[in-house]
Amino acid sequence: MSNTKPAGPKTRKTRNSELSKAEILHAAQVEFSSCGFDGARVSRIAQAAGVNINLVYHYFGNKEALFIAVMEAAYITIRTHHKYLELLRLDPVDAMTELVRATFDLFADNPHIIGLLSSENMHGAKHIRQSDQIRNLYNPLLETIRETLDRGESKGLFRSGIDAVELFISINAECYFYLSNQHTLGFILHRDLTSAESRARRKDHVVDVILSFLRAHGNS
Repeated sequence: MSNTKPAGPKTRKTRNSELSKAEILHAAQVEFSSCGFDGARVSRIAQAAGVNINLVYHYFGNKEALFIAVMEAAYITIRTHHKYLELLRLDPVDAMTELVRATFDLFADNPHIIGLLSSENMHGAKHIRQSDQIRNLYNPLLETIRETLDRGESKGLFRSGIDAVELFISINAECYFYLSNQHTLGFILHRDLTSAESRARRKDHVVDVILSFLRAHGNS
């Protein structure tokens, strides 16, 4: 006979609460990504989540606080994606290659993040400025990039004087711009940029661009 006790009312209530919050966050993620902060409606979020609108306000307070929670979840997704790359265990060139490929895949696999970042940039990052959680998320990754650059320089693989922040921006810009503009660029350039083949070709190109920038003179 099992000694496991059935979950009590308090435990079930906690689980239901967490489930409702997760469903609201998912619905909000879709709404804010598609419509931006200004165009998003809490009523549509509640409907998509299958909850009463009052429950949304009960858990998150207001639309702005809900958006901040969605942005925090998005940035945590980004940081978690990079966290498990173990770049310091790789050869410097392999580490940078992996970082570029992982960044491209992150945006490709999470298109909602592109929509959220675009919306927040339209507002001058005023919402994420209110989040202490987001502020320091990237410090460990930047330190890892610096250490990888130092290792590459000491081995004569990378040139000196490369700024880790500028490199981080360049990697993200190369990946983000393509994926955030693939439909309009594809139309004016008469090429399907959304296909798996096009994305693979672009990812290889970005790797080549970044490694060419990093390489010490005389290395190819």
